[in-house]
Formats: sequence, C-alpha cells, structure tokens
Amino acid sequence: MAVRLPRGFRAGATRAGIKPSGKPDLALLVSGLPASWAYVATQNRAAAPSIHRGRALYAQGGALRAVVVNAGNANCATGERGFLDDRRMAEVAALRLGVPVEEVLTASTGVIGVPLPVEKVETGLPQIELTPYADAFAEAILTTDLVPKVAEAEVEGARIVGIAKGSGMIHPNMATMLAFVVTDAALPQEALREAWRGIVDRTFNQVTVDGDTSTNDLALVMANGAYGAVPLEAFFPALEAVARELARKIARDGEGATKLMTVRVVGAGTEEEARRAARAVAGSALWKAALYGNDPNWGRILAALGNSGARFDPLRVRIQVQGIPLYAGGALPFDRERASQAMRVEEVEVFVDLGEGQGEGVAWGCDLTEGYVKINALYTT
Repeated sequence: MAVRLPRGFRAGATRAGIKPSGKPDLALLVSGLPASWAYVATQNRAAAPSIHRGRALYAQGGALRAVVVNAGNANCATGERGFLDDRRMAEVAALRLGVPVEEVLTASTGVIGVPLPVEKVETGLPQIELTPYADAFAEAILTTDLVPKVAEAEVEGARIVGIAKGSGMIHPNMATMLAFVVTDAALPQEALREAWRGIVDRTFNQVTVDGDTSTNDLALVMANGAYGAVPLEAFFPALEAVARELARKIARDGEGATKLMTVRVVGAGTEEEARRAARAVAGSALWKAALYGNDPNWGRILAALGNSGARFDPLRVRIQVQGIPLYAGGALPFDRERASQAMRVEEVEVFVDLGEGQGEGVAWGCDLTEGYVKINALYTT
C-alpha cells in the first residue's frame, strides 16, 4: 500500500544510470513550505562531502526545502572534485525546484572512492516526477537493502512519515544509515534540534549490523508546519516511535541476516551504560554467529558485557535468551535443546540485568551469516 507523505511534502525518483543494476537511483524529497529541521551525521573522520556541506548548512540555522539523494555512489574520498560534484547536485536540484541552493540538503550512498557521474544527475533530476507518496523515494535510496523501510504515526491530526535505508556498514556512531523523517506539524527549530539528538541516541544509534560506521550516514527530520502546532509532549514520543521502528527494520534487513536481535539491558548504573552494554552484545561477532547457529552460548553474551565499559559485578548479573534463564551469577542448569529450539525464530530477545542500578537500554542487531560475507566479497565487482 502506498504511503502518503504529510501535507506539503512531495517526493519522487528516477533511473539516472548511477547504479550498475539500472534500478532507480536518484531521488528528491521536497517541502512546499520552508521547514524547520534537525540533523545528526556520522562521526567518521573520512566523512563524505555531503556530510561536510550538511553540517555547514545546519550551523547556519536556516530553513530547509528539499533533500536530493543519489544511491550507488558515495561520492566520498574523491578529492576536491567530490565537493564540487556535491555542490553541483544541490544546484541542479535547487534550479529544478526554484528554491535557494542553501535550502537543499544532499545525501549520497554507495561505493566509496568512485567519482560521482554528475552529468547523470544533471540529466536525471529534471525527469523526476514528484508525487504525495513516499514509495518511489524509499525504493530509490536502497543499495544492498532487500526491502524499503517506511514508518508512520499521527499526533492529533499531524502526520509523521519516516523513510530509511541501511543494511550493511551499520554501527552506532551517528548516524548508522540514511534516514529522512518528515512531518506537517509546526515545531520550533530549537526544540526540534534539542529533542532529535536524544531520539537518535536511543534509536538509530542503538543499531549495529557489522561494526562498521559509514562515511555518509545521516538522520534528518523536517517539520513544515502545514498542519499546525501540536503538543510537544505528545509529538516527540511519536517521533521516537517512528525512529525506533525504522531502526528495527534496518537491523532486520542486515546484510545476509535471518534474524532480528533485540537486546534489553536493565539494572545498569546509568542509562548510557545500559545502552552501551546492549550495543556490545548486539555487536558481538561471536554472539551473532551463535545466534545464527541457534546456540544459547551465554558465555559470549557475558564476555561482550564485560568488554562494554559498563560497570557490574558478574555475581549479580542475570542473562536470559527468549525468556529462558541461562546465567545468574553463575551458570544455571537449563535444557540446551529447548533453548536452541526457542531461538529458531525470526526475532530473538536477549535480556540482561546487571544488578547495579536503574539504568535501562535497548539495542537491535542481527545474526552473522555466510550471506554477509558473500555480499561484501562481491559488492564492488
């Protein structure tokens, strides 16, 4: 079913010939009104020109009208040309829409180190047909993803729609993918920016697929006010719910994955320690491999916790997988075959109580399979 965008937003995509597959690869997301916005980008020091330009626009504090995205080429590590090509992509989009170039954000995803065929952007952008629906945009921004990722919510009549891509090179260091969230609610930019950082930390920054943080990742939210004001105390939880759903979908679609892993940690000294501990378990290659093999090897979970930096006494820790107690200050007697059978599902939950305090956190990941190796062994060839 087509997902309709909030009032005042339109989107579209085309086949510009950037992806070798010939699939849609150039997309526009547009607001008919100037939008307040919040933005968090990767901390990777090898960040792409699109990230540098986005940070500069963000610091200026102006409104945003559009995002132009190319998929198939990261336009990263391409020297000074990369910065010029990124600027040109924004200019072509601005001309197409009749808006200032400073109100157009750019995003790129794909192979690193290959110059962007900007002439294909120049030819393709005028061909994009804008509609009130998210589907074409969501499809065009994919790379190794198997499925588009869209989530939506409503707050007292105002709508929120989130679109994301991400499957590999996913690890917390904000961001962990490309995510674009739009709403027709009227929101003060300062309040939106203050809230978005925490929402990202609790959702997108709690996803890990392979321990690698991309050079191009970002998470954006735009609010154009076409509906009007809504209570912030109702809006921000709904915004976080959309981000959380997208984060889960990214983890479930991890490259080669067969299972979604949810790790819940309670009893930590602080919320940050709980999130850190949960991420460590979700990111453990050893535990991810055990998850794929349906092996309730709790020792790998405990080892990951011990390497997370979270404070705890192993004698007070409790570990459960699929609700089955495996460890409580020491190994517990449990039916290994029953536990293994319980893990043979599409979503597996790991529960940990560190026994230290009131801090809680959740992280999402996936199993590690032969499929991940095959995808990344063949990606550029």
